[in-house]
Amino acid sequence: MDRNQFDDFCAALPATTHVIQWGGSSVWKVGGKIFAICSHWGTGNHAKISFKCSEMSYTLLREEDGIIPAPYLARAQWVQLERPDAMSEADIQLYIEEAHRIITGKLTRAARAALGLQAREARRG
Repeated sequence: MDRNQFDDFCAALPATTHVIQWGGSSVWKVGGKIFAICSHWGTGNHAKISFKCSEMSYTLLREEDGIIPAPYLARAQWVQLERPDAMSEADIQLYIEEAHRIITGKLTRAARAALGLQAREARRG
C-alpha cells in the first residue's frame, strides 16, 4: 500500500480528518485522536505505515519480520511497517479499520454522537 492508497482508504472511514505534520507525515484522526500515520520515519526512502493496535495485536505483530514498535508511539501500542511487503494490503486495511474502531471507542459518548458514530457503535454491540 503506497501513501496515496493509504490516504484514500483512511479518508473513506467514518468521521476522519487528515493533517500533514511531523516532517510531512500523513496523519489520520477521528475525534481529534490519531489512529494511523504514513511517514518516512526511520531508514529507507519508502513510506512507512503506523497504526494503533490492541494489546494482543501489538504483542503478536512486533514479532513479525518487517514490523517494529512504532517510533515515539510504541508505549501506546502502535506498530510500524518497515517494509512495503511486511503485510498484505488487505491485512493493512483490516488493522487500520481496527485502529479506527479502537480510537473511536475511546471517545466520549457525546463526541461519538457529534461525529455521527453513536449509532454505528450501538449496532456493533
